[in-house]
Amino acid sequence: MDLDTTEGPIEGYQNVFKDGEWFQFRIHYGFFNASYVTLSLEADTINEVPVFHAKGYGTTTGLARLLYKVEDYYDSYFSQENGLPLWFIRNINEGGYTKDLEIHFDHEKEIAKINDKKKKKRQEIKINPNAHDLISAFYHLRNTKNTSAMKVGESVEINMFFDAENYLFKLKFLGIETLNTKFGKVRCRKYIPYVQSGRVFKEQESVTLWVSDDENKIPIRFQADLVVGSIKCDLENFKNLKYPFEIKL
Repeated sequence: MDLDTTEGPIEGYQNVFKDGEWFQFRIHYGFFNASYVTLSLEADTINEVPVFHAKGYGTTTGLARLLYKVEDYYDSYFSQENGLPLWFIRNINEGGYTKDLEIHFDHEKEIAKINDKKKKKRQEIKINPNAHDLISAFYHLRNTKNTSAMKVGESVEINMFFDAENYLFKLKFLGIETLNTKFGKVRCRKYIPYVQSGRVFKEQESVTLWVSDDENKIPIRFQADLVVGSIKCDLENFKNLKYPFEIKL
C-alpha cells in the first residue's frame, strides 16, 4: 500500500500542527556540536487566503562556525486548507556559497515563478501537480493519513520543486523503533528518505529519519552516514504542539 499524494489533496485534510508550534534541532558531526536549526510556524494570510508561515533558520556554532560559517534562512507560506505552497524564500550563505531565491507557485497553471535575486534572473518553470517546496513538504507529510497502516517496505511519495527542478520524493517505512532522547523514551516510525532525480538523496546513502509515532508526527532524529563519520540531528526543544507528546519516562 504505497501512499501517493502527488495527484491531489488528501481527502479529509486536517492539520496536525497549530499556530505557534516551534522546534529546535541540534546537529552533530562526530563529536562536534556543529549547528542549530529552528523551525517555527505562525498563522497568516496572503491575498485573503489563510496560510501558515513556516520559518526555518540554521547556523553553525563554536569551532564549526570558525571553520565553516553557515547562515541559512527559509520561509514557506502554504495553504491552511490543502498544504500547498504559495510563496517560498531561500536565502543562504554556506561557507561563501550563497543563494537568494523567491518562488511563487501557481498550482492552477502548474507554474513556478522564480526570482533569482543574486543572478538578477526571472524565469517560469512547469511544475508537477501539487508540488511542494522543501519546507511545506515537511508539514504536508505530517498531515498524510493512514501512515500507521503502512507495512515495512511501503512508501509515501509527494512531488517536490526545489530551486528550479522537479523531484519525486519518497519516504520508505522501515518499522517501529524506540529511541532514548533527552526527553525520555520515544516510540518512533523509522524511514528512509530519497529522491528520484539522480542527485540529493539515494536510498543506499544510509539517510535515516525517525518520526514520533503519535498524532504530532514530529521528527525526533535524522542521521546521514558519510564516507567519514556521520551527521546526526536531534530534537533539542519544542513548544506549542497540537497534541500531547507521548514520552515514556
